[in-house]
Amino acid sequence: MNKIFNEDVLLGINKIEDNSIDLILTDPPYCLGKDYGNDSDKKSSNEYLEWTYQWIDAVLPKLRDSGSFYIFLSWQYSPEIFVYLKKKLRMVNEIIWDRRVPSMGGSTRKFSSVHDNIGFFVKNNDYYFDLDSIRIPYDEETKKARTRSIFIGKKWLEIGYNPKDLWSSSRIHAQDPERENHPTQKPLEIIERIVKASCSKNGIVLDPFMGTGTTAIACLANDRQYAGFEINKEYYKVIMNRIKKYNSRPTLFQQQKKMVNDIHSQSSCLFTKTLTTHKCR
Repeated sequence: MNKIFNEDVLLGINKIEDNSIDLILTDPPYCLGKDYGNDSDKKSSNEYLEWTYQWIDAVLPKLRDSGSFYIFLSWQYSPEIFVYLKKKLRMVNEIIWDRRVPSMGGSTRKFSSVHDNIGFFVKNNDYYFDLDSIRIPYDEETKKARTRSIFIGKKWLEIGYNPKDLWSSSRIHAQDPERENHPTQKPLEIIERIVKASCSKNGIVLDPFMGTGTTAIACLANDRQYAGFEINKEYYKVIMNRIKKYNSRPTLFQQQKKMVNDIHSQSSCLFTKTLTTHKCR
């Protein structure tokens, strides 16, 4: 598929066939007053929840029976939205993303908020999930400490451990080379983990709020297809530029070919220099 539509998901969702999507991965506005070039994040609480329920109802029919649904939220509205989703899907996990916000003063009348909530839902028990693709390898010191006979040959020791439901990954800072002009851009590392775990190769991922296109890049990097919507024209341009930049990268074959050519070139130069030196003698 690999298509992104520069329009409101509620207006364009009928362009996506029902029961055709393997994974819905979405990072919608949180209703925190952020500036996305429109008033989508500046609604009243009631308006926000009604709008959220509306787009959820619009996208869920697109999900296959074996599909999964992930949604990024803040603690302010995750309880209400999770309850609504649980009426329609089965909740598998609430994942806490620790954004690794540095300790620099912070709030003085409450505990500083340093995490996002990620809800993981499925249609039924026969959902796709590839844990091995996202395991975290043990370091050599830990492996060495697990040399007792009861651990020998254990799969988890060789290929790594389950990432669990607490993910500690730094938010994207202003100086980060991955950074685009967007107030709530998510790290590629986090999005890739979800894509690899819950969508098989060549499967289709739908992102109703593409933002800077991180979901599309995660899909391109991991042999998945994508579809999505982004209402903001400037963000849509950012997405198209990121995709274009990614697609223009040299492939592994091209890199290997260049490496071989460089070696041949260096060898040729060395051979020429050697001949010249011999002639001078």
